[in-house]
Order: sequence, then structure tokens, then C-alpha cells
Amino acid sequence: MKRVAVVLFNLGGPDRPAAIQPFLFNLFNDPAIIGAPQPIRYLLAKLISARRAPVAAAIYAQIGGGSPLLANTRAQATALQRALADLGEARAFTAMRYWHPMSDEVAAEVKAFGPDEIILLPLYPQFSTTTTGSSSRAWSVAARRAGLGVPTRIVCCYPTEPGFIAALAALVRQGYDAAQAHGAPRVLFSAHGLPKKVVRAGDPYQSQVEASAAAVAAAATIPGLDWRVCYQSRVGPLEWIGPDTEAEIERAGRDGVPVIVAPISFVNEHSETLVELDIEYRAHAARHNVPYYVRVPTVSVETAFIGGLARLVRDSLARPAASCAANGGKRLCPATANRCLMAAR
Repeated sequence: MKRVAVVLFNLGGPDRPAAIQPFLFNLFNDPAIIGAPQPIRYLLAKLISARRAPVAAAIYAQIGGGSPLLANTRAQATALQRALADLGEARAFTAMRYWHPMSDEVAAEVKAFGPDEIILLPLYPQFSTTTTGSSSRAWSVAARRAGLGVPTRIVCCYPTEPGFIAALAALVRQGYDAAQAHGAPRVLFSAHGLPKKVVRAGDPYQSQVEASAAAVAAAATIPGLDWRVCYQSRVGPLEWIGPDTEAEIERAGRDGVPVIVAPISFVNEHSETLVELDIEYRAHAARHNVPYYVRVPTVSVETAFIGGLARLVRDSLARPAASCAANGGKRLCPATANRCLMAAR
């Protein structure tokens, strides 16, 4: 049997307080995040990371001083590896974009494993140039440095993958059951925000987030479900896609309806779920008289989700090398989304 390396891409997060500023520097020094040329981008990254580090430190202090993202991602890797055991030697690796283990470290581990095939599997269901695009570019550089001349395929996106949708729909139904005693619930599918200029430049992220939310709402099979998509985690002075999650929480308060917040673009618990959604937005809901607030867990290691990831890997192995494996090899993005990986193929 072939040796298969599955590389899970994720954002990464600081594992201790001392790592917060260098993590932020790596984030803002990414040309996918700040498009200014060097050395301007380097200087901006140094300035922004220094200014934001105290704010971020206060956030991480609420969850023990560091991010649980790596531990959560490794748990998913272990679960996925078990689901692929019948393939023979299939090993799952985790490559973080902005903090360790980063692509260079993981590429060396993969090289030592000696795979016959490599599958790149982002833990970002919806494609964006700022997430999957950035991670895939970093991996390409690291793989060249490591001398990994191995057939490689990438799962560029899976916004409506049945396992992902089924797992989140089941969690939404649980939240709905808890909330309906307090009125007719409204589901807010909350995703990480993105500057409008990135979407206007051809990034398919917003359209894929909307597709995910519509699929989950349908799969939840709740008659007359009241739901909408909104976006969180805005930073900086740019105009961002909307509506804003906080504004939708305020609207729910005015309407007097309980709120179920479901992370639609996050598949792991981290600061944006454990602090922003669980603490900050819960307090915001209380201030704006929302009668009930429940946050749906991320899909994490839910059986249906891990099964969906395993299916994506198997489908990838059946496709030509250097191919994308989204939607059975068919393009998902609208014609205007000319920055997705499949647009260039």
C-alpha cells in the first residue's frame, strides 16, 4: 500500500503569553493580510503587532494565556488518521500558518515519513486567499526547501461537504431545542470577517460562507427556521463585509428573540469562539436584552465531520496529481471569484 501524508492547514495561535507578539507579527507580515511591499509591510507588521499585543494578551488571559488551537487541531488529526486506517500507512500532520509548527517544520517531518502521496487539507471549509491561499503558498515554499518532490493534491474548499453540514446541523438543532423555551429562536451563522476589497478582488469566501449557512439551515430540518449570516472579528479601518454579528445580536434584542450563534467558518475552538462569542458577545446580548443566548460548539471531532474529511482525502487520492478535490473536482465559486485555486486550472 502507498504511504499517504495528510497535511492539515490551520491558522495557528500563540501557545503562551511570550508568543503573542511574534504570532501577530507573522500574521501581519503575510502579504495575503497586508499587501504592501517590503520593507513597508515588515515595518507595519512590527508596529501593529506591538500595539495589538497588550489587547491580545488580555484576550488570551481569559483562556489560560494561550490558544488551544494546536491541541484541538492535533485531536482532529488523530481522529482523521484513525478514519483512514484502512488505507495502510496514512499519517496526518498539522501545519500552522502563523505559529509553530509552521510549514518548514512540518515539511521536514513529512519528508522523514517518506510518503508516496501528499494531500493538503485545510481546516478552512470556505476558501479565501487569506487562509487556504496563504497556507498553500507557504507550504509550496516549504516543500521545495525540503525537497518534497511527491505528487500533491489540495482540497481547496468544502463549504457544503455533507459531513461538515450534517455535524453542524445536528449541533444547531441541539441549540434550537434549548432556546425555543424562550421564544422563536433566530440562528446567527457567524463567520470571520473579511475586508470588502478582498471580496471585490475576486475572493470567493463570502459566497462560500453563504452556501454553507444555507446548507446547514436546510439540513437542520426545522420548519420556518429564522436564520441569517453575519461576520465577526473586524479589525482596522477598512470597510468589511457584513452584517456585523454584534449588530445582528442588537437586532435580536430589539425583536425580542432568543439567539443561537453557530460558528460557520470555524471548525476548532479558539479565542474567537471561546472569548469573542462565549464571553464578549454573550455580554453584548445581555446588554441588548436578548432573552436567551446559546453558542453552538464547533464541529471539532464530531464523527460526521471527521468522516467528511476522510471522504475528501479518499476523493483526492482518486484524482490526478496537482488537482483540487472540491465538489468532486467541479468548481463551486461564482464566475466573479477569479482568485480561487480552481480558477487558475
